[in-house]
Amino acid sequence: MKKSIIISLLLGAIFLFACGDGVKRSPGRVYMPDMMYSRAYETYALTEEQKQELAKKGIFYNATPVPGTIKRGLDFTFRIPKDKAGDSSNYVASRQVKSPIAAGDSSFLKEAERLYLVNCGICHGAALDANGPLYKNGEGPFSARPANLAGDPKMVSMPDGQMFYSITYGKNMMGSYASQLNSMQRWQVIAYIRSKEHSAAASNAPAAGGTKTDSASTNKGK
Repeated sequence: MKKSIIISLLLGAIFLFACGDGVKRSPGRVYMPDMMYSRAYETYALTEEQKQELAKKGIFYNATPVPGTIKRGLDFTFRIPKDKAGDSSNYVASRQVKSPIAAGDSSFLKEAERLYLVNCGICHGAALDANGPLYKNGEGPFSARPANLAGDPKMVSMPDGQMFYSITYGKNMMGSYASQLNSMQRWQVIAYIRSKEHSAAASNAPAAGGTKTDSASTNKGK
């Protein structure tokens, strides 16, 4: 009888203790706290100053994927790293990279056009003529004229891989768009630019059996 009373009292005490109002704030000891509570940082969200502060605490974060890792889904990984300051060997090597996609149907080009207008048109212009709102014939906030993607022979002849390198890492005054456009979207933008270049070339090509003339020269003397 005594045992049953003691057991009942112990169970009651445990029950009352478990149902107390106190909130347990500490989970106790954790074997590997850095894995249990990972430090999650958004890519490109930290400034250089914040990275330096983290480094002082022994946390080295460079927002760069581990070498050799591949994004889930289709593999459009660009395997050429960014050149170090003063070097251009990787930029030159990127000429050999071919676009893994081809211009698709009208819906594909429509989405590619949207991506271009949102991310590129503000500088390079909706017509790819280097006259976007930021330049605006030299009257905009940016004094440096962007590249003419459809009219400059240098840009028209630029290989797809080199253009992808420039969009990914930035080139000259243009910064990187790797955080705004994923690899598939970057190739889509390039496919759209190529489609516009081909359209411009076709419209400027001379007619079969003759040379291209404008209306002014045709009507001259009439």
